[in-house]
Order: sequence, then structure tokens, then C-alpha cells
Amino acid sequence: MSLFKHLRIGLTGLIFLWGTAAIAQKVVITPDRADGVYKVGETVTWNLACSEDCDSVRYVLKKGGLIDIQHDDVSFDKGTPQVSYTFDAPGTMLLEVSWGKGGWGNRSVGGAVANPDQIALSAQKPKDFDSFWKKKVKELKKVPANPALEKGESGIENVDYWKISMDNINGSHIQGQLAKPSSGEKFPALLIVQWAGVYPLDKGWAVNRAKDGWLTLNIEAHDLPIDEPKEFYKEQSDGPLKNYPAIGNDSRETSYFLRMYLSCYRAAQYLTERPDWNGETLVVMGDSQGGQQTLMTAGFHPAITAAIALVPAGFDMLGPDVGRKGGWPQWYGNTEGKDAAKVHEASRYYDVANFVTNIKCPVLVGIGLLDETCPPEGILAGVNQLTTPKQVMILPNSGHQDRNGSQEPFRSARDKVWLPSLRDGKGVPAQ
Repeated sequence: MSLFKHLRIGLTGLIFLWGTAAIAQKVVITPDRADGVYKVGETVTWNLACSEDCDSVRYVLKKGGLIDIQHDDVSFDKGTPQVSYTFDAPGTMLLEVSWGKGGWGNRSVGGAVANPDQIALSAQKPKDFDSFWKKKVKELKKVPANPALEKGESGIENVDYWKISMDNINGSHIQGQLAKPSSGEKFPALLIVQWAGVYPLDKGWAVNRAKDGWLTLNIEAHDLPIDEPKEFYKEQSDGPLKNYPAIGNDSRETSYFLRMYLSCYRAAQYLTERPDWNGETLVVMGDSQGGQQTLMTAGFHPAITAAIALVPAGFDMLGPDVGRKGGWPQWYGNTEGKDAAKVHEASRYYDVANFVTNIKCPVLVGIGLLDETCPPEGILAGVNQLTTPKQVMILPNSGHQDRNGSQEPFRSARDKVWLPSLRDGKGVPAQ
């Protein structure tokens, strides 16, 4: 039975959720099949509806979200126009419709996928991938963690809160926040990692999970204090951390993400060494860049017992080599002033798909079928490598951001099903 055939087929099943695309925009795109999922040889037909007076619009079909394979103008003069495409191979198709002067304000997108369980990787795992990262863990362990805790106010009754810092490689640091219930001796642990950008941590991200019974560690992606004024982070974003994914990205030894990945490893290790961890449950979760760190950590640290990732970045760095758009941070084209071949080679050691084969725990993943930041085809290729129990939720109405509640089904599964079940020691919920 195909993993992608039915709505609910057990723990390895996928759930497809549909809503119309671009609800608040001028042109609404709706496929002829509610879940947006097809088989090779089948034809997807999108209906275009205009919410106000329309003359004509332009459309482009992008295979793998990258290659323009068909484009034209269509008119609304004779009713509802349609755009069709017949899949000739497993993969995704992005329909982009634009009008007026174009630009992001004058466009809508639709999406479809064929045989998602048959989408292959853009490149194979480097032969020395595991040995490289084992070496980096050894280097990390030579640096004492030296955890330093500063007590603070949680703002929530019966929750304790601290700011925390630890040492990392090359004189860098891990900075974050720790929270846990005030009463009790042993708790399940939750590591929360952050999406892209340069910003402070919201105390609520840690204390609200602690209120639910978790020993919660939430870390910054950067070596920055967690609670400075907004102006501080803007200065960092406009200055030393501008385009931070490009920093050192022409070598696996100097990539900005080396410190970030090792921060996640050390954070997970720290939780396992705390006397108030229950010794059984250690969950890691995050969105976008946080999803990248989540799945990387699950394949990197052996103590992780579950991973929860929404629209994960970091997949398919060499996607353009096989004609599809790679996921953020899209190192493939982030090569200004550098040897592109070296950037591409270094990116293989940070591609989350190469960590996935080492994952030994259950995984919940949410994928936006309309996502142009972390395109679905590369993520699907990556999660197809999982051999552990998984629930993959394809969100046909979701781009990268949670527009019009398009990601709510995933958040509901995470907050109302997975996390409570894991917290209570019941393991992964049956699907």
C-alpha cells in the first residue's frame, strides 16, 4: 500500500488538508482534487477565480518550484479560466499567477504533487559525513559546557525560570532560557530551537511549555543575549549577522551553521545530564530554521526520543542540480565572491536530508505545498529516507507562513495530540 494513498493509514500515514489558496487575494487558485495529490500520468487542473473585476492574468508553471515549463496569459472573459498539467514524473508543480505590475502583492500560487513517496534525493550523503560530525562532537566535548544559570521571574504561577548560557566551540557561547514546573522531581524534557532571523527570545516560548509540565530549554540560534532591546538585534542583523547563512559557507569547517548545529547537540546533552530530567522523554521541536535544527538534532544526538518540525529548512541544498528549488538557506546560489563549487560541496555536510537516515525516533513533520522558502519537493525527498514511525502532514493551502490558518491542523496535532501523549509517557499517538 502506498504511504501516500489514503488519508489515514496508521503511524506511517500522511494527512492531507485542503483550503483554497490565497483567500484574501484577488485571484483564488483551486485544484480539481482536494488534497492536491496525484499520480504520475494524472492531470491536475487548477481553476482560477477572481474576487473582483479581472481582465487577464499571467501564469507560470514551475516544475519543482524552479523550472519554467509553461507560461501564458489567460482571460476571464469567458468565465472561469483553467490551467492544467499532466505529471510525467514524481515531484511537485507550482502554479504562479500574477497581475498588474507583478510583485509579491499581486500574485497567488497553487500547488500539486505526484507520487510524493517516490521523490528521490538530489544528492547522496557524503561518504565521510558521519565521521566528520563525530569528529566535531569530539572537538565540542573538549570544551567544558560550563552552564551558567541566572534566576529570573517566570511571570506564571508555579513555573521557575532562568536565563542560561553555555560554552561552545571556538570561544562561542550558547544562550537561551530554561523553565520547569516549580513542584515535582522529574520531568520530560523539551528542546525548542528557533526560526531564522536575529531577534530576542520571548519568555512565553519557554514558560508556557513548562506550565504544561515540561522541563523546557529554548536556545538562540546565535551567540547573542536573549533579551536586549529590539534596536540591538537590528544592529546585529544589519551588521555582523547580515546574510549570516553565507558566513563561511564555502567550507564545512567554517560554516556559520557549524556552531549552530553543535549548540543543538550540547543543549540536548545538557538536558540529559540534569537531575530533574525523567531519563525517558527528550523532544526537540521548531519551525523553519528551527525545523532544520530539529531534524538535524534528532539525527545527531542519540537521546532524542521524538522530533516535531514545521516547514523545515535545510533540505535539498543541491536541488537545482536536479531541476528543483532547494530549501532555505539556499546555499546553492549564495556564492557571491566565492568558489561556487566549494559552497555546494560544503552545503552537503549541513543538508538535513543527510542527518535523517540517522534518526531513530518518531517524527512529526508539516510541509507547505505552496512553500517557496522551503519547497516541498526537497523535504519530501528527505523524509522519504526516514525508517522510523512518522506522521507527515502535507498542508496544501500553506506557504511558508501560517496564512489564513493554513498551518493550524499541524499545530493542533502537535499541541493537542503529540506533545500531551509524549509528556505523559504514552509515546507516539496512534494514527
